[in-house]
Amino acid sequence: MDNDVSTARTAGAGATALGYLTLGLTLIAYGLLSTGVFDGTAAADAARLALVVGGVTQFVAGMWEFYGGNGFTGTAFASLGAFWVTWSAGSGAGTSKEAAGLFLLLWALLALSLTMAAWQMGGVAQAVFGLLTVSTALSGVAVLASNGGLGKVGGWVGLAAGAVAWYGGTALLTNAAWGRRALADGWRLSVPHRGHAA
Repeated sequence: MDNDVSTARTAGAGATALGYLTLGLTLIAYGLLSTGVFDGTAAADAARLALVVGGVTQFVAGMWEFYGGNGFTGTAFASLGAFWVTWSAGSGAGTSKEAAGLFLLLWALLALSLTMAAWQMGGVAQAVFGLLTVSTALSGVAVLASNGGLGKVGGWVGLAAGAVAWYGGTALLTNAAWGRRALADGWRLSVPHRGHAA
């Protein structure tokens, strides 16, 4: 990830902002539709958005990040892109609740790995992946237990993760476009641990 916004216009563009924006929009849709705020909707109604925006676009952003030498965001966006493509393909296709719940719990493990890896990246990355871990874990348990209330809580947590991801992507994009820190991007809010460089 480029932290020097002064070279953003001449050094080429990374896909970090795109990845966080697409993750944010997809999680906001998934979260809102999981909460029951809109009558007659469910998380599965976000499947088309999840396929193209969360899946394909995010996977491409991950490949772009790998090409640019960023292993963390490459892994995050490519793997989450694969998650959204798989989730959208399986939505409403007669998947058993056991398979769906296990799928979400396994992806909670990936989100936990991303949370741990993001520890030195700052508050925004930590919040996005930490909330994503909680959301996918709650959603997986809710599916396995057939507990709609727990699924709604998972949706609200997913909505919060999406809002943080959207803000982080917006801050990165705005700061790069303006050539200065117009919005606090929060990528370095954490204090480095002893023995680690800032």
